[in-house]
Amino acid sequence: MFDEVNLPVAFNDVDLCLRLRKAGFRNVYCPEAELYHHESLSRGAEDTPEKRARFDREIRYMQSTWRDEQSADPYYNPNLSLKTPDFSLNTQPVCSLHHGYPLTVDVH
Repeated sequence: MFDEVNLPVAFNDVDLCLRLRKAGFRNVYCPEAELYHHESLSRGAEDTPEKRARFDREIRYMQSTWRDEQSADPYYNPNLSLKTPDFSLNTQPVCSLHHGYPLTVDVH
């Protein structure tokens, strides 16, 4: 089920979820489940030129394969930045009203 050819180490879980969603399935959160994900524990750091090159290939694959989904993630709050990886506030936040009409709020 994982794409071992294009994503042998990183992003294979994200890719699987996106493929499931594209096929019409949903990812469901179960609050009773206890899951542990020890990021990078088994693979180690991306600290060699070979590992960094592989990681860069996987990033490019994800960006090219899921380009449309990246710009329209229904689960990502539009008030958070897409330009920084720290979930900081968007410089032009968009607040959704309960009627579904977007409202742009100017933040200074």
